[in-house]
Amino acid sequence: MRIEVDKEKCVGAGRCVVAASEVFDQRDEDGVVVVLTDAPGAELREKVRLAAQLCPAMAIRVVE
Repeated sequence: MRIEVDKEKCVGAGRCVVAASEVFDQRDEDGVVVVLTDAPGAELREKVRLAAQLCPAMAIRVVE
């Protein structure tokens, strides 16, 4: 699994952080997503998939 993020699309809703705080954070100045690890372990896969589904801007892409 690999995570790709389009920061230009990100609207700073923070749903990804709520779903998978081990993998996602937000920049303080504008709320844009920050990926803490672009290749999370198997134990986080479901959380990452959920975060991508919850993103209102569809800025997160999960590549299997």
